[in-house]
Amino acid sequence: MRVIERPSPNHDARPESAATDMLVLHYTGMPTAEEALARLCDAQARVSAHYTIDRDGMIYRHVPEEQRAWHAGISYWDSERNVNARSIGIELVNPGHEFGYVPFPPEQIAALIALAQGILARHPIPPHRIVGHSDVAPNRKTDPGELFPWGQLASAGIGIFPSLGAPAPRRRAKLRHHQGRQDAGAPGESVSQMLARFGYGVPPDVDWPLECVIGAFQRRFRPSKIDGIADEETLTRLGALLATAFPQTVVARR
Repeated sequence: MRVIERPSPNHDARPESAATDMLVLHYTGMPTAEEALARLCDAQARVSAHYTIDRDGMIYRHVPEEQRAWHAGISYWDSERNVNARSIGIELVNPGHEFGYVPFPPEQIAALIALAQGILARHPIPPHRIVGHSDVAPNRKTDPGELFPWGQLASAGIGIFPSLGAPAPRRRAKLRHHQGRQDAGAPGESVSQMLARFGYGVPPDVDWPLECVIGAFQRRFRPSKIDGIADEETLTRLGALLATAFPQTVVARR
């Protein structure tokens, strides 16, 4: 695995109390790789990542892993609001939704898998804390997007993807709507509680609507239909995800 040094000035020290226990994946969302690299290394831009992976698999290192890169912005995951403080950020060169979103080529994903496996060997990052930018900032971001192969990464031991053969952690109940919220219904947890248990920020802990969070979940785990509605398939996938991520957790009936 070849890594080219392309340092960015946009970083600072991590808080002493913060473990490096998250990995956040992005796409660059710019027309060309060179434009993205230039921006990530521009002191005036005040953005950066630890690494960028070009479409041919070339890896660029911008910020040492022990330093805090500035990639997540206003974000939330698993009760953490300073995601940058605890995470390593990787950018994947892709024009994104604004400039002509395209699939991620095999060479790029192979390089990502190799890089991420090395990062996981160096840092204690649990599978449910390997996330996309859209997971931690669902009201602002859609990257790495619905074409990103999360299942392929999970098969390589990076992150988590629900096995639809796994039993849901609760009996499926009829979906009901009330007071602008979507609930899974008793017995079990509400959709909001289930999403929060995996790590998503949900109201009132965050100021973005629940529909944004459901949409972010769908973009990652049910990309064929992203509508922000917790339908039966979404609930089934969410239940299977929680059963995979937290197999020992017992959900209390209400």
